[in-house]
Amino acid sequence: MLRTLRSLLRFQRIVRTLARHDALAPLEEIQIAPGLVWIARRFSRRQAEGRPGQKLARALAEMGPSFIKLGQALSTRADLVGERVAQDLAELQDSLAPFDAELARATIEEELGQPLGALFVSFEDKPISAASIAQVHLATVKAEGQEPESGEGLPVAVKVLRPGIEKAFERDLEFFYWVAEWALRAQPKLQRFKPLDVVQVFETTVRLEMDLRMEGAAASELAENFDGDETYSVPTIDWRRSSRRVLTMSRVSGIPLDDREALLAEGHDLQEVLSKAAGIFFNQVFRDGFFHGDQHPGNMFVDRDGNILAVDFGIMGRLDWRTRRNLADMLIATLQGDYHRLAQVYMEAGYLPQRHALDVFAQALRSVCEPIAGRPLNEISFAKLLAQLLRLTESFELPVQPQLLLLQKNMLMAEGVSRSLDPSLNIWTLAEPLIDAWMRENRGPEARLRETVDDVLHTLRRLPALADNLDRATEELAAGRIGLHPDTLRRISQRQASAFARWALIIAVGALVLAAAAAF
Repeated sequence: MLRTLRSLLRFQRIVRTLARHDALAPLEEIQIAPGLVWIARRFSRRQAEGRPGQKLARALAEMGPSFIKLGQALSTRADLVGERVAQDLAELQDSLAPFDAELARATIEEELGQPLGALFVSFEDKPISAASIAQVHLATVKAEGQEPESGEGLPVAVKVLRPGIEKAFERDLEFFYWVAEWALRAQPKLQRFKPLDVVQVFETTVRLEMDLRMEGAAASELAENFDGDETYSVPTIDWRRSSRRVLTMSRVSGIPLDDREALLAEGHDLQEVLSKAAGIFFNQVFRDGFFHGDQHPGNMFVDRDGNILAVDFGIMGRLDWRTRRNLADMLIATLQGDYHRLAQVYMEAGYLPQRHALDVFAQALRSVCEPIAGRPLNEISFAKLLAQLLRLTESFELPVQPQLLLLQKNMLMAEGVSRSLDPSLNIWTLAEPLIDAWMRENRGPEARLRETVDDVLHTLRRLPALADNLDRATEELAAGRIGLHPDTLRRISQRQASAFARWALIIAVGALVLAAAAAF
């Protein structure tokens, strides 16, 4: 009861803030608390400039850190808020007024258990950036073997969590869950969008982002994935000066990836820079299944050699092998114009409920893909194509795939940077050699045969365990420790023959596949 009262009062304040920014349209669209929204609209009558998404972004920025993060999360949900609003929310700047440097110093000393002077040769009080979760200060550290009295040091960047951010987030999180529950009760049709799951994913993401050790670990993993690849680098983490609320890393500098004039002034070849960026993105997504989840230009820089530098690893995306395989098969089917196969991949991936007719879904896919067929590649946005394919979820009640939504958001960012540097280029065509090689290695006939062999061998390896489980169950049943209804016993006896036949078929198929593999 107390939670409901707190949430209702909070909701009223939020509605007033939305009304002040003329940003009530999203609530009106999904028909949450229509009475309260109608009253707020009538009393406010404010007409602010900008599109609905821009108005909403301004309102969320005023509400504080958790709502800024929520807006960024919703920017991946074009299926929920609409494509235009999602694009506007993607431009929501994660920046706030900096907190006092004395608080930053106190946090560092408390977390690392040493005076600031023992940790750093120098420390700049004015932060170079201040976001909703943390702010970053420049500092220097003593190099190995450096004399103590030396005034110089190695340049580093120190990220410090905002004081009190954890408590503020907990308070807001309670409210977000309440809104999701209320929305489901008020509008059961919203179940398809899984609002509770959206909040849960948001919670997990922000909790990880508030543990700066996780960001350090993500940077280390990316560095390992690109070990020996000079085209991409990430800061080195100074673990001795890092903890849950403090992260110290080597300092990087370069030209922002979208600063066309500065890149040209330094003599960089824009196509070469974009080719490197495309290859990096492709390798992260398909080769490694681990990608930078916030690749906006503020987090991507170009060094003097034209290589890409990245910062800010609080949001990362992961794609398991099965998802990467399905994405590759979708891409192949789309490029070949095989919409029936594309529909089959959706169903095999579990994205399309089997109650829907495959032919009808294939027709819907054709309606999305055919309009771009034959157009020059520089005119095609593959990110928008993916967004349209994902929006078919509404008509066919497909479950939302959060990992693909984050991928689509980053594809949009990459395309935006590409077109700002050279509108005549399509960043994905630059990665075509990598795509072709990966497809041949992982989705060609030999790869599919290897995959089938692996699946059969996995099944065969499970047979002894299944047999042991069956023996134990039989012993328990014979000892009278398991009671079954007579009808159940009769059905078991009727199915035993077919069960043994299925296992015999699996073993036979396995033998055939192994024989075929041996022939290669």
